[in-house]
Amino acid sequence: MVPVKGFPGPLYPPDHADGGSPDSPLVLAYKRTAARLGAWPWTPDEWDDSYSNRFAHGDGWNDPDHAGIEGLQHWAGAISPVSGNVGQQTFNFLRSVKVPQGRTHAGEMAMDSVAVQQVNQAWEDAHPPAGKSSRESAFDQASREIGIKEYPAGSNQVKYSQWYGMIGPWCAMFTTWCYETAAGSPSFVRGDRYSYVPYIVSDARGGRYGLSVTGNPVKGDLVCYDWARDGEYDHVGLFQEWTGGRTFMAIEGNTSTSNDSNGGEVMRRQRNADAQGTTFVRVAEP
Repeated sequence: MVPVKGFPGPLYPPDHADGGSPDSPLVLAYKRTAARLGAWPWTPDEWDDSYSNRFAHGDGWNDPDHAGIEGLQHWAGAISPVSGNVGQQTFNFLRSVKVPQGRTHAGEMAMDSVAVQQVNQAWEDAHPPAGKSSRESAFDQASREIGIKEYPAGSNQVKYSQWYGMIGPWCAMFTTWCYETAAGSPSFVRGDRYSYVPYIVSDARGGRYGLSVTGNPVKGDLVCYDWARDGEYDHVGLFQEWTGGRTFMAIEGNTSTSNDSNGGEVMRRQRNADAQGTTFVRVAEP
């Protein structure tokens, strides 16, 4: 079997009796592995990390593109029940099987190094180190997303806006996603808090929802930018560290070197706190 850190846990689609599993990088690992085996389309730019009914059950076990997890369970021949739920048996099968002859990368392990990294990320998410703060967990989550881009470009279609439930400029939705999925912070609520940067600053100044303004940010605190210094905050990221003087590093969603606030990518950016209106926001621990 391909070596991994461990079994991250089962996955269930939305139509399962107990409800579906939350979004997870594990889903991306399984989609990648299934696609290499011929059970799912090879369209990495279009994959999301939700364990959908269609991916779980497929369009039929013999479907040439969309056999899904059930199709793979049927092909394996030794997995019972064939249900579309992913437990230890299916996990071990996906770690063991090789790409069949006639396909690209034939003879290689179906779960490649990228999928292994995604499995290990899911395992780490399920086994956070003892004593790690929610701010650190949120920052670590953000750092793993560096390089993710919206698709198609300029559409604001990205997994963070889809998860939040609103398609639009998504820098604040990215920070909400990081805190909600990695830390379960009560300061953030999917679909409600936050998608709009001025509300973050207003609530921090008012001491609401566990937010407060700080002059001494630590890793994982928020940093809000007012590019024009007009009082209307435009952008937000997660503070990383000071790099000298008033310059610092931050991880930000929906940015680029050509468009600070709507660039469409998760990036690590170097900023100067004096170059624009800058407010650091402390996120309270649960």
